[in-house]
Amino acid sequence: MSARSYTFTHAVTRKPSATVVQGLRAVDTGAPDLAVFEQHHAAYVEALKSTGAEVITLEPLEAFPDSVFVEDAALCLQECAIAMRPGTPSRLGEAVVMAETLAGIYGEVLAIEGPGFIDGGDILTTEREILVGTSARTDAAGVEELRKLVSRFGYSVRELQTPKGVLHFKTDCSLLDEETILSTRRLADSGCFEGYRVLLVAEGEEPCANSIRFNDLVVMPDGFPKTEELLRGQGYKVCKIGNTEAAKLDGGMSCLSLRFSPHR
Repeated sequence: MSARSYTFTHAVTRKPSATVVQGLRAVDTGAPDLAVFEQHHAAYVEALKSTGAEVITLEPLEAFPDSVFVEDAALCLQECAIAMRPGTPSRLGEAVVMAETLAGIYGEVLAIEGPGFIDGGDILTTEREILVGTSARTDAAGVEELRKLVSRFGYSVRELQTPKGVLHFKTDCSLLDEETILSTRRLADSGCFEGYRVLLVAEGEEPCANSIRFNDLVVMPDGFPKTEELLRGQGYKVCKIGNTEAAKLDGGMSCLSLRFSPHR
């Protein structure tokens, strides 16, 4: 039986819009270059397709500058899709639009109704549980509503704390396989991954903690040679994707896709 946490038949992505230059950012390091972003995004889509998955690439949403980061809008499990309730008011509409797309795949889409908030970037699904880090974008009420929605499918939700100054829980971690998590030291030192095997990103290479395991590939941002060497040494098949422009908007590899294998 394949691992449901990283074995996927489908992915949904969205092309960056011209308005992406107005996207949210914690620290202003300059506006992203749209043409370069489009090149990186196309390479990312091709990497996912190379594993045999069906990748749905949606057209840009000019009304939502951050809509290229589709992961925040929904959580996709085998049994259901759940529209999130993003913690930034300007992004609430993204979840509504994504729910319409996912309804065409799943038939029914559940939704976080509130009053709590939850971003998909704060959710790490492993083989045994769903880890959710509270952050500036995700609160305890949002986590509790998610817990109630997924309990019917047998999922256990564990609430954690995203480190201070870190945008999303998955900014600092990613799943590598059934037992292994790639993490920054600051997150791992909190003890949240007890019971898992943890690989630490190299010192100074913290941004590459946001990678994704997608079928046989570990898709990681380019430019982090020490961590790449570590992963290859552990036997992982690594695919590097340019991420300079998404990074200007606090985005990484997980943010750019919804990954799932829906039960039909």
